[in-house]
Amino acid sequence: MVKMPSLLEALEQKYGESSTESEGSEEEEGISIAIFVPQKPPRMIVPSLLVLNDCDIASAGDHQALVDKCAGVEELDLAKNKLQRWPEVFGILKQMPRLKFVNLSFNKLSSSIHEVELSQDYQWQNLRNLVMNSTHVPWENVQRILDHLPSLEELHLSLNEYDHVNLCSSTCQCVLENGSEDDGAKGDATVKCTCPRLDYKNKHKHAGIKKVHFNGNPISRWSEICKIGYAFPSLESLVVADCPIQSLDIENEESNAVNNPDYMRTESECESGNKAESPHDSFRKLKFLNLNSTNISTWDDIERLSRFPVLHCLRVQGCRLWESHEYTEHERRQLLIARLPNVETLNGGGNIEPDEREDAERAFIRYYMDKPESDRPERYFELVAIHGKLDPLVNVDLRPEKRVKVTFTCGNNSEVRSVDVYRTVSDLKTKLEGFAGFSAPNMRLFYVDQELRDRQGPEEMRYPHKQLYSYNIRSGDEIIIDYKLKNKREK
Repeated sequence: MVKMPSLLEALEQKYGESSTESEGSEEEEGISIAIFVPQKPPRMIVPSLLVLNDCDIASAGDHQALVDKCAGVEELDLAKNKLQRWPEVFGILKQMPRLKFVNLSFNKLSSSIHEVELSQDYQWQNLRNLVMNSTHVPWENVQRILDHLPSLEELHLSLNEYDHVNLCSSTCQCVLENGSEDDGAKGDATVKCTCPRLDYKNKHKHAGIKKVHFNGNPISRWSEICKIGYAFPSLESLVVADCPIQSLDIENEESNAVNNPDYMRTESECESGNKAESPHDSFRKLKFLNLNSTNISTWDDIERLSRFPVLHCLRVQGCRLWESHEYTEHERRQLLIARLPNVETLNGGGNIEPDEREDAERAFIRYYMDKPESDRPERYFELVAIHGKLDPLVNVDLRPEKRVKVTFTCGNNSEVRSVDVYRTVSDLKTKLEGFAGFSAPNMRLFYVDQELRDRQGPEEMRYPHKQLYSYNIRSGDEIIIDYKLKNKREK
């Protein structure tokens, strides 16, 4: 069996054993410590930003040696290693008290955390950003860890196979239907919860967290997403892209629970009768929301987003609502802007200017004014109260007439003919060979605009592949046919 390296061994391999253990003697052969770390102790050789991705690290190594070398580390990236046991993770983090950023993504950290492994008194006071994507860390572990991070502002929990958000108490004994203990990430398995009634709306333990990334988790119910808001009441930014969220309609979720005999409550509901009163009840401070690539499929859900108290930046691309291709990209943007008076930035674009918003709202009114009143959303009547009832737009066809009547003149002969304006000059010459009495290669054409005849004179139609409509030809204009004199140098 191949022995996995410790963090200490990975450090020595990357930065060199001599550079981490030397006392900095200038007389020692082959050592040039003064070039890299002049007048600094050897432990400062390890940079404040320490990246050890994909190094097969499975353990911490000697703790005292880590203290000597890593006490100054502020950002630590250990993604894609072989860490599995939380004591080893804590053994690493405890030696780096100045940490501000930690990335543990793609390490298999699904084992439970026991109280003996993490003293309640230990705190990482400086840690602001924690990334645990695709670690399958159980919700219970997340709550335990957050209790030791009083300054945390940003949390990444993407790709962890969460199908619910577990805010149960630590005494909860949630059990899967097959009898095995739930580890917090069991996909679609149904759960029987035996914990006492818990009002998770008032369980505000992590008020410092402002950003949560929750991409790619198989959660389909918005009521579960709402629990993230209750857990983090200061939340300003939430990313739930690539989650199969069906709707923001919590009331229908509740009715489904009553009327659908196949509906099973998830673990995190905990027999609590206190449901969110609205989709935005727990998101009082949310400013940015990313709903890209979700299963939202109705305009009603878009209108629910308009009621989020301070939401002003929204991403909602790749949703089922757009799969019908009923709208052009421009129409889709207009309908979104008109329905979302609170949103200032949409799908990563610049700020929505007042002129664009007014145009969108007027287009929205005209879009629904010809539809039955029962099909008009509430927003339609709100906008009519602002802009009034609008006259329908005149349908002006700006395309050129397909055929026009033009006078053709060749010498003393004149004839009025109907001409297809999408024909090219070369095609027209070929058609005029019989009338002119000579071949197209020997023909020159001159266009005469009936209104500019006296001021401008004839314009030679010298480009064979140019279509006639590009000359703005109209009925009543004239085309003069002339014989092309051969170049005198031609033999």
